[in-house]
Amino acid sequence: MSDVSPIPQGFHAVTPYLVIKNAGAAMDFYQKAFGAEELHRFDMPGGDLVAHGLLKIGDSFLAVGDEFPPEWGCPPDVFSPTTGKGTTITLQIYSADVDALYRQALEAGCETVMEPMDAFWGDRYGQVRDPYGHHWALAMRIRDMSGEEIAAAAAQEFAANVPTPAD
Repeated sequence: MSDVSPIPQGFHAVTPYLVIKNAGAAMDFYQKAFGAEELHRFDMPGGDLVAHGLLKIGDSFLAVGDEFPPEWGCPPDVFSPTTGKGTTITLQIYSADVDALYRQALEAGCETVMEPMDAFWGDRYGQVRDPYGHHWALAMRIRDMSGEEIAAAAAQEFAANVPTPAD
């Protein structure tokens, strides 16, 4: 039996891995926008593409790599958001000061998707899109709520904000 841990020290069971056009520039950007710490960057021979990069934001890891063509043996349906015309995920960062993180992300070059607001589920919450097409939710817990409290708040929120179909 091996003494090697199946999950590396400090990692969680799930680690997001973003496919990005120009992953090296994105790694630099995430340091400015979200305070990421670069832990590892392995460039392909020639140095134009990142084969694998590893960042740490807070206590969580984020892996990144450049989009590679299928003829290199890569899955043919794994694209960056810019090639795939959008993303299917949003990465969420919990912060002690969501408004400061939001301003930092905008100053670095993100665009607003949703300005921070006090959300019905107990978080102060907003969203930004980075220049590489990825969405980031920025949040901080401002109120602990039970499932029942969240359900009641959601019913009230949606009753007030969801348009009803015309008769």
